[in-house]
Amino acid sequence: MKARRQSKILELIQEHDIETQEELSACLNGAGIQATQATISRDIRELKLTKVVGADGRQKYAQSAQRDPDMADKYARVLREGFVSMDFAGNLLVIHTVSGMAPAVGAAVDAMKIPGIIGSIAGDDTLMCVVRTGEDAESIMRGLRRLVEL
Repeated sequence: MKARRQSKILELIQEHDIETQEELSACLNGAGIQATQATISRDIRELKLTKVVGADGRQKYAQSAQRDPDMADKYARVLREGFVSMDFAGNLLVIHTVSGMAPAVGAAVDAMKIPGIIGSIAGDDTLMCVVRTGEDAESIMRGLRRLVEL
């Protein structure tokens, strides 16, 4: 049962933008799998799921590429600590950082694997992210702003 449930969880987070354990529970119930909140919480830890910023700027569960399940929090903390301001022009998102922090913030943004960001270039205090579209840039900026304002 556990393997089936965890397999279904991985399938659901790939197919849907699931932001909370409650949403995950509802999706599992819809698929005919009953699980308590404690079980879902344990599954999330065992599967090493993390939250990433989606193209719409909201957080969602995703499989972590890292082995450390706390990496998403670490990336967000680096972003918050280095962040000064940001703006976009067309499909370019520019993040201004504390002097010397742009490379670390850039590494954190890259590691977050934010859908829509094609790549980034960091200087000393400025990070430029190339985004697929201007609409994506605005959406990603809103999502990053939510992370920074936590």
